[in-house]
Amino acid sequence: MGITLCTATLFGLFLESLLYGVFLTLYLFMLFILLRKTGIQRRLLLPVATLLLCIATAHLIIEFVQALEAFVFKADTIGANDYYSNSSPLLVATTALSNTQIILADAIAVWRCYVLNNRSLLVAIPGCIVLLASVVTGSYTTASLSWAHLVSNLSLADRACIITFGALTLVLSVTSTSLNAWRIYRTRCSMPQGFNAAFLPALVVIIESGALYSMSILTLLITAFIGSNGQYVMVEIITPIVGITFCLIILQVHFGGNSPAGEPIEVRGTIANPSRGVRKASAWNK
Repeated sequence: MGITLCTATLFGLFLESLLYGVFLTLYLFMLFILLRKTGIQRRLLLPVATLLLCIATAHLIIEFVQALEAFVFKADTIGANDYYSNSSPLLVATTALSNTQIILADAIAVWRCYVLNNRSLLVAIPGCIVLLASVVTGSYTTASLSWAHLVSNLSLADRACIITFGALTLVLSVTSTSLNAWRIYRTRCSMPQGFNAAFLPALVVIIESGALYSMSILTLLITAFIGSNGQYVMVEIITPIVGITFCLIILQVHFGGNSPAGEPIEVRGTIANPSRGVRKASAWNK
């Protein structure tokens, strides 16, 4: 027997609160690091991280307001299940915030992949096309909820658009992570340390910047496709997971600047030039 809608939403709120605490801790740690940096690291990364935190905070606050209305203020009138089944302005707001957070994550993935791959248009153009399609489907998803009076009244086309939005995000996440890992692995293969020097940094990239977010999106897609209420749990926790992944990438770049042997690591944003050899450049310093 599947979980009820109100149970799934309440459980999602609990997990979102825990993950928000993790995100906030990582953000403060990252803030301490970035405030000591100069250049684009402060001008670009700090505002983006702060924007992600603001969206996650607003999303969590609205979720708490919804929980209070469903389980306290309106518990005797319509009930929690009926409350969450209705398409309210608060639901539309949380959906818009979640979609915005996901689109920001997609944009960050495209930008990072573009920088790590020598600013290649062969990487940027397909990535931007998928990103644009993600923006369109995400916007339509938010609009479709505002038009429907009940969540269950969404048409087949609306549900297909929601799944398409998640699929585009998953494809973009997996592709960008794979390209980044391959770029790092290929660059490190020429180093004298051997296979481990090339494999381990690529594995770290996959785990820290790809696996967590991609698995979350995949789980959301599966639960939405089978019609399980577990999708509402995933919808709520993806917002802080985006921020956690972003902070992990920055912390990885900061603390991964040197190998265990004390030799420079030329993997993050390395630019390979056959005529000039290999030149180090951090992906975040572009």
